[in-house]
Amino acid sequence: MLAFCFLLLSAATATAAVERVISLSPHTTELAYAAGLGDKLVAASDYSDYPEAAKALERVANYRGIKLERIVALQPDLILAWQGGNPSREMERLEQLGFTVFYSNPKTLTDIATSLEALGKYADSPQQANAAATDFRQQLNALQQSHQTQRPVKYFYQLSDAPMITLSGESWPSQVFALCGGQNVFADSPAAYPQVSEEQVIIRQPEVIFGTNHAGSQLARWNKWQQQLPAVARGNLFFLTSDWLNRPTPRTLKAAQEVCHYLDKVRQQPH
Repeated sequence: MLAFCFLLLSAATATAAVERVISLSPHTTELAYAAGLGDKLVAASDYSDYPEAAKALERVANYRGIKLERIVALQPDLILAWQGGNPSREMERLEQLGFTVFYSNPKTLTDIATSLEALGKYADSPQQANAAATDFRQQLNALQQSHQTQRPVKYFYQLSDAPMITLSGESWPSQVFALCGGQNVFADSPAAYPQVSEEQVIIRQPEVIFGTNHAGSQLARWNKWQQQLPAVARGNLFFLTSDWLNRPTPRTLKAAQEVCHYLDKVRQQPH
């Protein structure tokens, strides 16, 4: 089982409450609020839009990079970063300048609860984070118990349309689909997020095809393949809420409930 890679780059082994926090990705912003650090946030990344209060934060990062000089000027006690998502060179520079950086790189669903507890150590009190982590584990366990004996359902998850990108069996959020008994038709891809063709999807015969609400009408491309694809023939083309699914936060449970609902619907059809 893959361990959760949360790296805390600090010379000290103990953590202490902080007063100024910067988040460099939407999911670490959500985690900060859930862990009781919301009132400590002074800046965040673009698309940090949950909860509502996050929309008012100054923006210091986006998909192109981070505003290094502005981050330094804000003098944060703690920087929350996305391992692999934020530019390594700039992050190394911040570390060299003495800033404490907390890296998030979830590998399993339970890592979300672990991250809440780790972040809670920086809050004035860990009570909120610990309670959120406990609640998350309880709800996750209930979903696991209710779906562990269900029939596997072959699915294709379309991340983007042009080019058409999907995910491998080890890449986030494949864990959410697996929880519900989903069987990724590209699970064995050597690339984390492979570019695929319509023909490759047809060969693998998914029973259901998922897209996200951020991608608009991307699933319409499959309607012409009604005779070749079971997912199209049975009307199993579903849109998922992208922020729930693609951000590893407590709202991932909402994504799991959504995915499980659709896969259960597929299971009820004549096979």
